[in-house]
Amino acid sequence: MPLNIEEKKQVVKELNSEATNSVAGAIAEYNGLNVQDITLLRTKARESGVYLKVVKNSLSKRAFNDTGFECLIDDLNGPIIIALSKEDLASPARLFKDFGKDYDQLKTIGLAINGASFPVSDLDRIAELPTKDEAYSTLLGLMKAPIEKVVRLLNELPTKFVRLTNAVKDKQEEVS
Repeated sequence: MPLNIEEKKQVVKELNSEATNSVAGAIAEYNGLNVQDITLLRTKARESGVYLKVVKNSLSKRAFNDTGFECLIDDLNGPIIIALSKEDLASPARLFKDFGKDYDQLKTIGLAINGASFPVSDLDRIAELPTKDEAYSTLLGLMKAPIEKVVRLLNELPTKFVRLTNAVKDKQEEVS
């Protein structure tokens, strides 16, 4: 059932709002996927915090104008599905990569992060980027290491002092 003009405006407004607030996105062709496959993809997208939408290309082009995903407009050809993420840079790429392993019909055709377009050959590299929590964890681990070394050093000082005192005492006992 075709959309009327007001519904089309609403779709463009919604997609534009999502694109404006997102940091990463990907588009993929989904030719050959059935309704169950798309439903599974939507479920996985929800679980990973990715906005997923099938929109007519003409409406997508309008929605992507004046957003960081304007660089993907040239790739909007044929039946495509759009994935956008507000927080995790790699979520859309990871979603399409993981889903594409089991479903060959899903072919990623465009990637963008913070307004920069990336070739599809970078899909694996982008999908392997750490999640926000993993990045924070790594950063905290790096920041914690010097503090641990200082604590170990401070803990060793009294131990070494006691060893030195015992060695001096033993030496004096030998001399006497």
